Amino acid sequence: MDQKVLAKQISDRLLAKIADFVYQRTGIRLSPQKKALLSNRLRRRMRETGHKSFEEYFKYVQSIDESDPEWDAFLQEITTHETFLFRDEAHWEWFQDQFLAQLAKDARTGKRPRKLHIWSAACSTGDEPVTLACCIAAKLPNAHLWNIRILATDIGVGALEQAKQATFGTRAMGRVPEEYRKRYFTQLDDQRWQAKPMLTRWITYKQHNLLDPMREGPFDLVVLKNVLIYFDVESKKKVLAHVTKAMQPGAYLLTGAAEGIANIRGPLKRVYPWLFQKPGS
Repeated sequence: MDQKVLAKQISDRLLAKIADFVYQRTGIRLSPQKKALLSNRLRRRMRETGHKSFEEYFKYVQSIDESDPEWDAFLQEITTHETFLFRDEAHWEWFQDQFLAQLAKDARTGKRPRKLHIWSAACSTGDEPVTLACCIAAKLPNAHLWNIRILATDIGVGALEQAKQATFGTRAMGRVPEEYRKRYFTQLDDQRWQAKPMLTRWITYKQHNLLDPMREGPFDLVVLKNVLIYFDVESKKKVLAHVTKAMQPGAYLLTGAAEGIANIRGPLKRVYPWLFQKPGS
């Protein structure tokens, strides 16, 4: 293959076409400022598929549907971002010390059944659902007697396949409390840890596009962190409508602090800048 062709950056015209295509399919906005990064990542796919130009590769991507492995490979290249367990300490303090504590109290006094259903949306490589399971195992009394389900979804099949392995490297494990690391993970070697079955038994993985309605639920908690920042206002409204519909009355939505939904949250009541509650209980 001509390396001179591969060395070129993608043109602004083609970048705009790709950005519009990705937006229509996923609701994600690609920033023009990431032109160099996108060029490098798409160049990898061109080498793998044998296409000689960005234009040729893009035409190929347009011709395939979402069941094609290359669609997922393309998607992973343009959306991949770093994640790790116990990201955003304040969120996990709230989940353990307030949410789970209140849940246990309500079950103990007969105000609710021993049932907890959580949706970890845009779960990427699975750090978030495993963190949720870790906190539940540690902080919810008699968790083994509860009906617990964590639905972990992502648009990318590749990310979900990695998530199902429940295996994490040193960097991803950096913020896991030592007590949790010893109790809930098996060390495979110097660089990798695997979540034990006591955590993974609660987690179900499923491909899902946030622009589509969620057919499962209702959920007591939805975790949707650090993904809406890539959506424009109209797409955010659509996603939030789907999420709100999937929540139980009184359920919570946990987001990133900079998602930009304060003025478009609909019926959801703001608790913290990153936490919202659906009316009713």
